[in-house]
Amino acid sequence: MIRTVAIQGVKGSFHHIVSQEFFNKPVDVIECLTFDEVVESLISKESDAVIMALENSIAGSIIPNYALINKYDLHVVGEHYLDIQHNLMGLPNQTIDDIKEVYSHPMALLQCMEFFKAYPHIKLVEDKDTAEVAGRIHKHQLKGVGAIASVMAANIFELDILAHSIQTIKHNETRFAIVKRKNSEIPEDEINKASLKFETDHKRGSLATILNVMSDCKLSLTKIQSLPIIETPWKYSFFVDVTFENYQDFAKAKSILNIMSQGLKILGEYKNAKL
Repeated sequence: MIRTVAIQGVKGSFHHIVSQEFFNKPVDVIECLTFDEVVESLISKESDAVIMALENSIAGSIIPNYALINKYDLHVVGEHYLDIQHNLMGLPNQTIDDIKEVYSHPMALLQCMEFFKAYPHIKLVEDKDTAEVAGRIHKHQLKGVGAIASVMAANIFELDILAHSIQTIKHNETRFAIVKRKNSEIPEDEINKASLKFETDHKRGSLATILNVMSDCKLSLTKIQSLPIIETPWKYSFFVDVTFENYQDFAKAKSILNIMSQGLKILGEYKNAKL
């Protein structure tokens, strides 16, 4: 049973929102500054599971998190998609004209750049976490300072939202992985998605051959991401997500890929959250 979950960021962050939406029962949340700390809490058994953002519909893959899951032999046991809505907030009784500086995570600033072109008097400053900035504004009662964060963060830290949904692209979705030390106990008949990692040799068509095996076994490729193998220059690992209707098709593919690819690793078998 999962009782304690580690997240990157503080309460009110998007990782925190996922922890509230994904699990059927309330969980205790451990706040971590970095994803390395998140993973360390899992390895040390301080947490039962962790939540890690893997990709964003605008910004693409968060490659270091794939590397962490692989490096420490962790397992994806579930996924959750969250609609990311960025909101400008500050202390009560202020207007946008009162805000002189806005601090937020670089990704949030990038996704809201178009909005701030209409407010050239506002200085944008990169910071480590969206919700943490909101908490700092509340704690130190910082007038003239704004944060970009979730509605939950505004509620927790008693801030007023000065502008709703300020991201340039309104449909902005992030995929989060729920990660544990061991693979999930989900029954086979409920598993319809998997994350794999493998390597190929330098022969022409090696990757295409493996992708054809997946297709022949009725697997649908939903993602493929390459990552350099640091110890071997110009050689790459491939991280792949596949969906399927019948687990036996996936089992057949695994047995073939174990022979045809190098270093095959199953990073997770779980339910597809995007049906």
